[in-house]
Formats: sequence, structure tokens, C-alpha cells
Amino acid sequence: MTVSANVVAALPQYDIGPQIGRGGMGVVYAGVHRPLGRPVAVKRLPGVLAEDERMSARFAHEARLLARLDHPHIVPVYDYVQDRGEHLLVMEKLDGGTVWSKFTASGVTPASSCAYGLAMLSGLHAAHEAGVLHLDVKPKNLLFTAGGVLKVADFGISQVVSEGATLVTHAGQVLGTPAYLSPEQALGNPLSPAADVYGAATVLYELVSGRLPFDSGGGALAMIQRHVYQQPRQLVEVPDPLARVIMRGLERDPQARYRNAETFAVDLAAAAAALFGPDWLLRLGTPVHLSPQVAASVTRPLTTSHATSHAPRETLNLPVRATLTDSPATPPVQLGAQTLVPAAQVLASPKPARWFTLAAALAGVLMLAVPFTISNRDLQVLRGDLSKPVTVSVAGGDPATARLALTVAGITLADVPAVVAPATGAGGETGSTGETGETGSTGAGGAGGAQVEVPVPLTFELPGATRWIVGGAAVATVTADGKSQEYSLQPDTHPLISIMGAGSVVLLLFALAYLESILRSLRRRQAGTGAVIVAAPLGFALGVAVWLLPSVLLRHTPDVWPALVCGGLGVAAAVCTAVATRRAALR
Repeated sequence: MTVSANVVAALPQYDIGPQIGRGGMGVVYAGVHRPLGRPVAVKRLPGVLAEDERMSARFAHEARLLARLDHPHIVPVYDYVQDRGEHLLVMEKLDGGTVWSKFTASGVTPASSCAYGLAMLSGLHAAHEAGVLHLDVKPKNLLFTAGGVLKVADFGISQVVSEGATLVTHAGQVLGTPAYLSPEQALGNPLSPAADVYGAATVLYELVSGRLPFDSGGGALAMIQRHVYQQPRQLVEVPDPLARVIMRGLERDPQARYRNAETFAVDLAAAAAALFGPDWLLRLGTPVHLSPQVAASVTRPLTTSHATSHAPRETLNLPVRATLTDSPATPPVQLGAQTLVPAAQVLASPKPARWFTLAAALAGVLMLAVPFTISNRDLQVLRGDLSKPVTVSVAGGDPATARLALTVAGITLADVPAVVAPATGAGGETGSTGETGETGSTGAGGAGGAQVEVPVPLTFELPGATRWIVGGAAVATVTADGKSQEYSLQPDTHPLISIMGAGSVVLLLFALAYLESILRSLRRRQAGTGAVIVAAPLGFALGVAVWLLPSVLLRHTPDVWPALVCGGLGVAAAVCTAVATRRAALR
């Protein structure tokens, strides 16, 4: 990227080289101070500083504070230039890479992570003592010298640009790095060193586990929202002494965290000594500048019952690598062309889940009650072995035109004609003749007597698969001579020994299992609106299964409308439960 002519003109004593870094807080160029021949890094700060006189004056004051920071674990600021609309910080150029580059390449062991943590906290505490907060602590801001000394970069820049509050565009782009953001910073609340303690604890959590304390899906605002409203996932990759120290640094309430970076470092050093031995830092060979209090803890392990006895030493020597392919940061925001607002204004506050919970409970109760409260249809019962022909006696039925349709909940399973029996020979007929059953008079002498229709047995042979499909009851509609009659056809076998019976059980278990999977993802904030949408068809399947299983067992006639009612109630119950779970997870 070509260096702006204004940047070159504003720094006449420097040769400005290529761009070597870029982030939400500006662009970094390589440079050389010509008179001294000293390599430097030049940070060009966001142009919004030049457009706001109050912010520009604030940064000039902050730059003087940054230039006074003199600590082995802080990147020194050599110069600050405000000229030609540019705000430029000239800093020491470090060529040893970053913690992030080391973390994603060869990985870092938990012991090395603790050493880096002590160096980071040492630099942070020195800055806090000078009245400067960092507010953007992350692995990419932890740089190494060629000799392996860790130094913290970019002190105070985030605080100046955003005045301590996280800024976002209306499109949801975030100024800063949301993965390491403290809840109070996201909400625009008063800030203290505890905000940097939170960022440092997040970095340590990631280094020792290979993952972040919160799920990173759903975009920057979703990630910020998790930091504000959720508890971090428990740290299980390292033994209790170290995990307990890091988790305390991640408390949502600033008052529950360590009061400053040094107290955090004291406990971190003691936990590391408990796991790796009193001489762990000496054996590691990582240069770390320690205050007397922290240095004493490095060689004095914790003495609590949780400390040393069962630490898995063999796993603590293995390097941990990042599970992400890149730092979870957002694209840089061009401040001059964007309208920025505090993130607290656009964060979705957790909404009460009570009404959705009540709605889900009511829909669930009604769904369970429907199959038992709807009365069965009053139909004549036909019972028998469906693998054999079914015989139905119909008044005046003509076997040549009679048909039987077998339906379940409006779905036709079979539509077969009657079986016409062949004649047995001269002098007699045993099959149906197609006549209407006229047999003469019912009174004495037969003259003038009323004619009646004699019931004719009609035989129907159902498809072979029917016996395995129908369980409980099905509707058999017999049509003969233009007239239809409905029956409740019930097989002799047990209702569950059928596709209707066993299938309803399988459908019920399937719907419950997948709904529970969706709810678990919502509780862990690993899913969003899409999971609520997917819950709807699963709820419908659950409602249909809840209706079908009792209907089969009670041998009720399976009609369409109860299935639709139960399916609709299942949709309401599943969706309301998913919404309630999602809202509760934000608390």
C-alpha cells in the first residue's frame, strides 16, 4: 500500500517503508530514523481524530502519557506528530513476531503461556500506575523483541478514540476486538484496571485451551452480547489451580475480579509454581521482569488442597495451538465515513422469557390432552386378521361393483374391489349374483307383502402390506350400489406391532431428540434464529406423534383434524420453548 504524501511530509527525519500491520485502530508502517539509523514502527491513527478538535486534544494529552511509560514489557513511544491532518505515533519496531503468530504456528505450552501472562500483566500494571488503560488487550498486541522479550503495544489508543466505550457502526462493525472485550466496556460503564484484567484473562484462557471463553459465531455484536450477559465456559484443559485463577479474571462483575493486574499476576505465578515446580520460570528461560510481590509467588506454590498432587504433568508440556485460523477480529472501520454509536445502544437486551415459557407449557398440556379428550367416532367395528380377506355384510350389495377404501387420517392405504365368488354348478349358486336380494314376500301367502334387502356378504382382499401398516384402527369405507358405509377396521394384532404404532414411537423419539439438540445449542449460544425456525417442523412432528400413539393404543379412528390440531400445538410449544431458551441464555 502506498504511503500517503502527508505522512511522509509530517515525518521529514524518517524514511517510511511498507505497511506492516493494520487494525481497527490504524495502520502501521515500517520506518527508519535517519539521524540515528534506528528502526521504528509508525502508527497512523484513524482520521476521525483530525476531524474532532476535542478528541485530537485528548489524544495529544494521552500521547504524552504514553511517551512517559518506561517499562521492559511496554513498547516505548519515541515520538508523536500531529501535522497535515495526520496523527502519527512513532514506536519501537519489534521483529520477533507476536504471541498470536507463535500461537498459531508452533503453539505454546501452558508454562510458556503463564510466563507470557506474567510479562503482559507486569506491563499492564505499570501502565495502570501511570493512569493509562489499554482496553484492547489481545494476542496480536503482544509483541516480541528479537531476544524474546514480550512487550505490550497500543496502550491507550482505544480509550482515546472511543472514550472508553466500544463503538460500532449501524451495520454492526465494531471498533476494536470484541473477543477480548470486558462487559463494562461494551456497556459504556465506568472503566478501571479491571477491564484490562478481563482482557488479559481472556488471552490466557485462549492460550492454555486453544479456544475462546465464548462461542465466536453470529458476528461481532453477538459475541459482545455473550460477554455482557453470559458466563464463560468452564476452563477444563488445565488443572484447578490455574483454571481457578483465570476464571476469576473473567468474572462479569468487575468487583469480583482481581482489583488490579499485579494481584492477578501474584496468583498466576503461585498457580504456575504449583503445577510446574518452584523453578519453573528459571527452567523456561523466558525473560520476565517481575515486581517483588510477584517474584516471591513464582517460587512459592499454592498450598491449598487443590494445588499440586494430581496435576497431569505430561499434558502440561504439550504445545497448545489456536483452534481458529485467524484472530477473531472484525474488519477495520473507516471512522471518517461511518456513523459510530456506543455498542450499548444497539445490543439487544435480554427479553423476559416468562410469557414464552407459559405459552409453551400451555400448548404442551393441550397437545397431550387432545388425544384423550376427543371422543372416538361411533362406527361399527370390523375386527379380524388383515392378512386374510375381510368380509362385510352389506344390505343389497352388488359384489360386481362394491369397493372398499381403507384410510388413515385422510391418507388412502388401499382401494380394492370385492372378490366375486364363482358359481358352483347346476342347480345352485353360492356366489353373489349381482341381484339386489329380492326373495319374495315376508308375510303368509307372499301376495302383496313388502320386499326387503337381504344383507349380502362382501369379501375384500387387502394388499399384503396393509397388515403391517394398520395398527389400532383404520376407517374402512364400503361403497355398493351408490351407497357408502364407514366402519372401524381393527386388526387382531397388538397395536404397536405395526408401522402406525412403532412408527409413532420412533417419530416421537426423533422429534424429542432433535428438539433437545436445538435447545442445547440455544442454551450454549451456539445457534440463533435459524434454530428457532427449525424447531417449528420438529414441533409439528412431535404433535402428530403425540396424537398418533394414544390413538393407536386406544384404537380410536385416526381422523385428520385432531392430527392437525396436535401438530399446530406442537409447533407452538416447540417455537415458544426455543424462544424462551434463547432469551434465558442471554441473561
